Amino acid sequence: MFQPEIKLLDMLFSSRRNKRVAESLRRFETADAQWKKDVSAIHAKDEAKNKQFVAALGEWEKARTDFVEQQSLKNAAIEKKKEEYEAKAPSAIIEYSYLVLESSDYPDYFPRSCLLEYTTETKTLIAEYALPAITSLPTLKQVKYVAAKDTFSETHVSEVSLHRTYEDLLYQIALRTIYELFQADSAKAVDVIVLNGLVTATDKATGKEFTACILSVQVSKSEFMEINFAQADSKVCFKKLKGVSASRLAELAPVRPILQINREDKRFVESYAVADSLDDSSNLAAMDWEDFENLIREVFEKEFSRNGGEVKITQASRDGGVDAVAFDPDPIRGGKIVIQAKRYTNTVSVSAVRDLFGTVLNEGANKGILVTTADYGPDAYEFAKGKPLTLLNGSELLYLLAKHGHQAKINLKEARELLGEKER
Repeated sequence: MFQPEIKLLDMLFSSRRNKRVAESLRRFETADAQWKKDVSAIHAKDEAKNKQFVAALGEWEKARTDFVEQQSLKNAAIEKKKEEYEAKAPSAIIEYSYLVLESSDYPDYFPRSCLLEYTTETKTLIAEYALPAITSLPTLKQVKYVAAKDTFSETHVSEVSLHRTYEDLLYQIALRTIYELFQADSAKAVDVIVLNGLVTATDKATGKEFTACILSVQVSKSEFMEINFAQADSKVCFKKLKGVSASRLAELAPVRPILQINREDKRFVESYAVADSLDDSSNLAAMDWEDFENLIREVFEKEFSRNGGEVKITQASRDGGVDAVAFDPDPIRGGKIVIQAKRYTNTVSVSAVRDLFGTVLNEGANKGILVTTADYGPDAYEFAKGKPLTLLNGSELLYLLAKHGHQAKINLKEARELLGEKER
C-alpha cells in the first residue's frame, strides 16, 4: 500500500523515481498520523470508560456497603425485638400482638383498629378490638336481567337474615382474634386474654356517631385452646366461655367490659387551651414552656381525636420526660404514643432523640413523637431511621397548627433575645 510503484521510465529518470518515493512516503506519514490519532482516541475512550467504570464501581461499592449496613441495623433491630419479646418485655409483646392482628385477612371495608395493653404480673393481654358495623355487610343477594324491560332486578337479604349473619360474624371474629393471639404466643407470655369488641356506628335518633362495647370475654389459654372450633357454634362457644354481650348484637346495646385498658396515670394533670389565644404575631419559640406543652397536647388531641384517640398531658417537670401521652386505636399509628415537646431556639441534639427512644421503651409505648420549635441535625434524623420515632420541626409544627385553623410564627432570633435563658 505504501510501497512506491516504480515503472520503466521511473527507473530511467531519477526525478520521477524520487517523486514516486516521496508520494509513497507522504501517504505513509498521513496514514501513520491518522493511525496514531485513532489509537489515541481509542485510548482516550478506553480511559474515559475505565474512569466511568471505576466511578460506577465505587458508587456500587458504596451502595453495597450502605445496604449491608442498613440490613445489619435492621437485622440487629429485629434481633433486639426478638430478644425483648422472648424476655417478655411488655412493649415487645404488645408490638408483636399488633403485628399478629394486622396480618389477619379481612375485607377492606372492615375496620382494622385495636388498642392493646399487657400486664406482666398476670400475663394478661387486654384487646379493645374494633368490630364492623352492620352497615358494613353487603346485602345484595341476587341480580337478574329482565329482558322484557331491559333492566336488572336486585334481590336483597331479609333484615332477619342480615341480623343473624351479623351476629354470627361478630362472635366468629371475637373467637378468631383470641385464637390468633394465643396461637402466635411462642414466648408463652400470654396466659389470659380479655377481648372487648367495639362497634362504631351512627345513632339513627341523633345522627351522631358513637362507639359501644357490645361484647366482652375473658379466657385462659389452657381452656381456650382445648376447644374444637371446627365443630363449635360461635355464639354457644362465646357464652360457654362466660362472655357477656347484648342479647341482639345488631341493636348495639352496650355492655360493661370485663376488664378495660387502664388509661389512668398519676402523672396526668388537667390541661388548658392555648391555641385559641394564638395569632400570626405569636412566637412559639418564645412562649412559656408550660403553655407550649399544653399547646402540643391540644394540637395532637385534635389530630388523634378524628380516629377516636385521646391525648393526656403529664405533670410539668421540665426534666425531659414524657410531656403528653396519646392513646390511638389506629392499627398503623395506634397504641400508646409518648410525646415530648422541646421549645428550643437551637438545633436539637441527637441525645434528645436517644432519650426519647429510651422513654418509648421504658413506657412500653408503640411510638414516640418529638416536637420542637427549632430543627434537628443529620445525626438525629439518622438515629431515628428504622425506629418508631417521628421528629417534627418548627415548620411542621406550624403546618399542624394551620391544619387545625390556628396561626402563629416561629422567630428563633427574636426568641433568643427575649428569653435570655438556658433552654430546657
